[in-house]
Amino acid sequence: MILTVTLNAAIDKRYVVEGFQIGEVNRVKECAYTPGGKGLNVSKPAAIAGAEVVATGFVGGHAGNYIEASLKPFHVESAFYHLEAESRSCINIWDEVNKVQTEFLEPGFTVTEEDFQGFIEKFKGLVEKADVVAMSGSVPKGLDGTAYQRLVKIVKDAGKKVILDTSGKLLEMGIEACPTMIKPNIDEIRMLTGKNCDDMNDMIEAAKEIHRRGVEIVAVSLGGDGSFVVCDQGIYQAKVPKIDAVNTVGCGDSMIAGFALGLSEGLSIEGILRKASAISAAAALREETGFFVKEDMERIFPEIEILKLK
Repeated sequence: MILTVTLNAAIDKRYVVEGFQIGEVNRVKECAYTPGGKGLNVSKPAAIAGAEVVATGFVGGHAGNYIEASLKPFHVESAFYHLEAESRSCINIWDEVNKVQTEFLEPGFTVTEEDFQGFIEKFKGLVEKADVVAMSGSVPKGLDGTAYQRLVKIVKDAGKKVILDTSGKLLEMGIEACPTMIKPNIDEIRMLTGKNCDDMNDMIEAAKEIHRRGVEIVAVSLGGDGSFVVCDQGIYQAKVPKIDAVNTVGCGDSMIAGFALGLSEGLSIEGILRKASAISAAAALREETGFFVKEDMERIFPEIEILKLK
């Protein structure tokens, strides 16, 4: 079982308009509501790929009930900690005429230390049943930089694998608990190591430094050039075929789903990297975030080249 953690879950609302005007009444041409938050964008592709997935984190009010209900069609089991306050919404406005995207991200509710302790007790029970835990995204107001650090330690103490995908202070403090894997971008690697990372060699050296701190797998995306990982077995790069991407938002989350699947299945690092890359590339071919079609993934899978650099 893969357990995903979304501490700051939301309802993602996408509005399509023609000629968005500030200060005017704008008629919405199309709208779509989906369960949102980086952890849930890991949950959905992992479930599509056939994994048993349980999603946890915080939800609240009627909006929280909607988030849980909307996960059912994806066969994702909900095990959230409930609060009375309403879960947040994140609004994405797409202007078809000007090809411009505008976002409004609500701050969401505040979580107290008492709430977090209640969640931790629930979390411990869920971890016992999990093979891999994937924690992703931001945290609600009221939680500090130690939030993921505390959760990673719980998973490690239970002897389970844990992926941490976050940023800023949450990532900086989170890696002190030595998660099994992180997937930083270039800016995050610079923050963690102080290195410029202006070329591939610099990025590899920076990833190796993080690996030496106790992170088993450091995966770094190279955009259209694929990705590379630094791990105990060496340094591996995945090269993906050229595709006509439709939507790259959430492809990093789909890649995390692939890594979680590979780890849960006990694949080699080459097998894990190939699976993660294929799911991520397949997700880029579809408009909906956190979604892919198995046929796309199966077509791309054999075309991915895995190189051992060192």
